[in-house]
Amino acid sequence: MTQDTPEFWAQAAQQFQQAYGDSWLKLFQSFQGAHPGQGPAALPAMEHPVSIPPDKLQALQQQYVQDLTQLMQQGASAAVSGDRRFAAPAWGENPLAAMTASTYLLNARLLMEMADAVQADAKTRARIRFGVEQWVAASAPSNYLAFNAEAQKKAIETKGESIARGMQNMLHDLGQGHVSMTDESRFEVGKNVATSEGAVVYENELFQLIEYKPLTEKVYERPFLLVPPCINKYYILDLQPENSLIRYAVAQGHRTFVVSWRNPDESLGHKTWDDYIEDAAIQAIHVVQEISGAEQINALGFCVGGTILGTALAVLAARGEQPVHSLTLLTTFLDFSDTGILDVFIDENSVRLREQQMGQGGLMAGRDLGSTFSFLRPNDLVWNYVVGNYLKGETPPPFDLLYWNSDSTNLPGPFYAWYLRNTYLENNLVKPGRLTVCGEKVDLRKVDVPVYIYGSREDHIVPIPGAYASTQVLPGKKRFVMGASGHIAGVINPPEKKKRSHWIRADGKLPKSFDAWFEGADEHAGSWWTDWAAWLEKQAGKQIAAPKKYGKGSKYKVIEAAPGRYVKQKA
Repeated sequence: MTQDTPEFWAQAAQQFQQAYGDSWLKLFQSFQGAHPGQGPAALPAMEHPVSIPPDKLQALQQQYVQDLTQLMQQGASAAVSGDRRFAAPAWGENPLAAMTASTYLLNARLLMEMADAVQADAKTRARIRFGVEQWVAASAPSNYLAFNAEAQKKAIETKGESIARGMQNMLHDLGQGHVSMTDESRFEVGKNVATSEGAVVYENELFQLIEYKPLTEKVYERPFLLVPPCINKYYILDLQPENSLIRYAVAQGHRTFVVSWRNPDESLGHKTWDDYIEDAAIQAIHVVQEISGAEQINALGFCVGGTILGTALAVLAARGEQPVHSLTLLTTFLDFSDTGILDVFIDENSVRLREQQMGQGGLMAGRDLGSTFSFLRPNDLVWNYVVGNYLKGETPPPFDLLYWNSDSTNLPGPFYAWYLRNTYLENNLVKPGRLTVCGEKVDLRKVDVPVYIYGSREDHIVPIPGAYASTQVLPGKKRFVMGASGHIAGVINPPEKKKRSHWIRADGKLPKSFDAWFEGADEHAGSWWTDWAAWLEKQAGKQIAAPKKYGKGSKYKVIEAAPGRYVKQKA
């Protein structure tokens, strides 16, 4: 039997289909006995039975048989289209590769349709879909040298050099503990990322406070403090001069400070959520007040940094203090009712396991956190690099954002366990008086300040309805803006690039649901930064002479030049 005969292709497809069918059964069965916490993207066990309606299953099978028959009739002329993993000419030039890819896509579609047809509660269905997506992504023939026509062709053309380079790349990545998404040798913090001029003017065991050199002769009287997520390093806000939100704020005339979190080691493994609120967020606010002499400041929180900042302001409000005049929240959860795909990882058993593992001390490894976030988009952030780095022996191009993404940070175990239970699992932050933080009952309704709330339309970490939900929690005058793209690319979108769009409601109304808000929103070309800058200017007060020195007096002297030591610590 040769490759030119229909029998060959029918047998090849039948074998491939049988393998997929067997794997699907094993996958489906594994959901019934899954154990939580095994690996970075492990799912908690499902507690409820699942099934597929017989009529729906029969319809899927009939459609599959029709599509498979059509594919068999095409035989060696089967063409792969519509999937960039198989877009290289080598896939179409090799009949066996084309048939393998086409059969894979057909089976993958069937598996996803079966996952969507499952009858179960919403959370169980989401878990099944997520698990099937992971398996389908991992099993693509493009991920394996034995099936990847493009990698095979390159190996022949380079006389095996691409395979040798791929092995070297794999050994390198095994040594560093993560798959390389960019050429990390091309970047150095403080040299070509995190380069805005400034100085560390305060530090404790949790964070350094960086003050930036003014770029204008006058600054606004209310200084500006940025609180980035402690899950990542602050320099996502200061990658390059041309895409630095920090530099943009400084150039607008704001006396700008940023919290640079320390990358925790075992010595900080006992730190709690309360520690991060009292000794970091609140302390940073007070230090900026003291250095500037301002009664009130403006503050921005990004992602988890926004959750920390919002909690801190609620604690201060309970104490009768209002040191922050206005608040900006970027892709932030306060209300965790809709957490999107991350909800598949959270249930009572999984959270209790984390509490047992690290609730009294220890570290949540940054490597594991990074892997979990990458597997939310497995084809783009995992297998794409496995194929390029290892099968084709390529070095990924330099990209500052992906370098930052790979520069992981640890989290103290007690902090992490508290965060999982009280936000993702029980959503206690929006329940007035439910939580006691730093000795105070938390009530976000007391954070009565002007708020600018931003969400990204394609955000898979803080879905846009979750970002919008803050409009229904905080009582002050609010402005909500939605930007295009995802969690990071949507935020880091300087006006000069003239990229993407943002949406605003001209009437300023904030109905209960995001969908209702969006119905009345208008699209505007370009970055949301200019809209935010105009809003922040109104909150900043009058202009005064820019300071000539960093810090203030003998209490807040320059400790070291920005970006400081903390941001350079590796997980």
